[in-house]
Amino acid sequence: MSAPCPVERFVADHVRAIPRSGIRAFFDIVQSMPEVISLGVGEPDFVTPWHIREAAIYALERGRTSYTSNLGLLKLREAIARQVERAFQVRYDPRTQVLITVGVSEALDLALRALINPGDEIIYHEPCYVSYSPSIALAHGVPVAVSCRPEDGFALTAQAIERVLTPRSKVLVLNFPTNPTGGTMVRAELERIAEVVRRHGLLAITDEIYSELTFEGEHVSLASLPGMVERTIFLHGFSKAYAMTGFRIGYACGPVELVEAMMKIHQYSMLCASILSQEAALEAIRHGEPDTVAMREQYRARRNLIVGAFNAMGLTCHLPRGSFYAFPCIQSTGLSSQACAVRLLEEEKVACVPGNAFGPTGEGYLRCCFATALDRIELAVERIARFVKRLRG
Repeated sequence: MSAPCPVERFVADHVRAIPRSGIRAFFDIVQSMPEVISLGVGEPDFVTPWHIREAAIYALERGRTSYTSNLGLLKLREAIARQVERAFQVRYDPRTQVLITVGVSEALDLALRALINPGDEIIYHEPCYVSYSPSIALAHGVPVAVSCRPEDGFALTAQAIERVLTPRSKVLVLNFPTNPTGGTMVRAELERIAEVVRRHGLLAITDEIYSELTFEGEHVSLASLPGMVERTIFLHGFSKAYAMTGFRIGYACGPVELVEAMMKIHQYSMLCASILSQEAALEAIRHGEPDTVAMREQYRARRNLIVGAFNAMGLTCHLPRGSFYAFPCIQSTGLSSQACAVRLLEEEKVACVPGNAFGPTGEGYLRCCFATALDRIELAVERIARFVKRLRG
């Protein structure tokens, strides 16, 4: 009788070294607990608007069930090119410079895999979305984190980027407004960052998924600045602004050579995004702006409530200028982010994500998603205030 096979030895070393998502690991616990108010998973609580769902249903009824071009439906790429030019002042050829992907996550993965040679250093900012560092490592790059400070509103500075540059630096990854902090960038600092990118011969990847959820000030894309369109991959999608998370539809725009490289990987892995999701996305981009504006205004009211409540209870919280996340500092409780989140969940049935899930610089914070009904947020902050008061005696 043969000995049991230790199958774990077959797992690739670079995959074994990657931890599970701090968000998903924490919410495995949440799923087992009744009566929890979740301020956790970063997903709109709105149902996808009916006219968008109807477009997918109608496409199905018409038998629209085939593959599409690897690049995606041309009519959707044309609509995206028009939208990007109108909203971001960047022009792309829909036939060769737009690629439809399975969510923005696939777009990021394709971009990194298309660009990275083993050992290339990829700069990104923290606290940040949990997939950036693992995605870089999976593509055999070296993740290089740059801290964003609360006193800067969690924005990135050109000076901080310059401090980590080496001869192996190749790509800068940006995501503003940012998950988990809601930090945004002003044009003047983005111009300084663009100058650094050009001077050092870097490429940029800019993830604009929360751009429509900007509450104050203008949203500026790095790709729109002088000399940047030819050295930037622009990523966007439909999940957040149109409440279409389950449709898994995103896109990438960029120089022809880079989009072609990304498409080659896409065609051998995903082949194409779902045609039904593409039809729904076309309806969203044509007629969904009023829905986005209405949702954004509800997020704004929720943001004001939750941030005001955190500051009132003594948990310092900056006012996020975009996204739907509050990032209160919990250092005054004397607890680590993990301990605070676990105790808050166990004692008050409120689920927030420990800040260290978003990188070491997130320690001492909690991420609280306010894409949750206003009455639920009101109840959640009452429970959190009770918890904080109890900790302080």
